[in-house]
Amino acid sequence: MIHSLSDVQSKNIGEGTNIWQYSVVLPGARIGKNCNICSHCFIENDVVIGDNVTVKNGVYLYDGITIEDNVFIGPNATFCNDKYPKSKNKDFKLEPIVIKKGASIGANATILPGVTIGENAMIAAGGVVVRDVLPESIIIGVHK
Repeated sequence: MIHSLSDVQSKNIGEGTNIWQYSVVLPGARIGKNCNICSHCFIENDVVIGDNVTVKNGVYLYDGITIEDNVFIGPNATFCNDKYPKSKNKDFKLEPIVIKKGASIGANATILPGVTIGENAMIAAGGVVVRDVLPESIIIGVHK
């Protein structure tokens, strides 16, 4: 189901996926089967989302983000793909983020560029991740 008040430009949306109102999905994005993309989300072109993923309200997924199967992303989680952001930066260097299978990202968590979050890891609400997270880990606070 693609809500009539969303702007979904991608044709790469898996069967059984729901995209709710006021979400924008750009043409190059790929979203798997049985996902739930809640309202007020933005998904850029170079984003890959696996199967059975939940993306809660107010999440923006920018170029270079890969989310594997069975991942949960809580409301207002933030993902950054540039360590040194500047307006109109001609030296922009995209640094990908990978969220492995079964991981859970809590509400308002911040994931910095170039990070991989391991399988079944859990990032607590409000957590800040500045380096890779091992599989099965639980991260509370700042992970530096």
